[in-house]
Amino acid sequence: MPPVLVYTLSRIGLFLVTLLVLFLAGLQNPLFLILASFLISGIASYVLLSKQRDAMSARISDRLDRPKAEDD
Repeated sequence: MPPVLVYTLSRIGLFLVTLLVLFLAGLQNPLFLILASFLISGIASYVLLSKQRDAMSARISDRLDRPKAEDD
């Protein structure tokens, strides 16, 4: 599976888990629920998904460093 897809799906999954946990903990206001979930999942992903983020950035860097084929 491509590293970009793995990282993106992991971030979405972490956000949804955080959203569910905060909802079950009693946070009912939709605006605060989404904002708190975004903030907490962002911090958690910085710590938990560093390996996936490194793989994704290496993949993107490799793609950008490839020479482009020029049409004559």
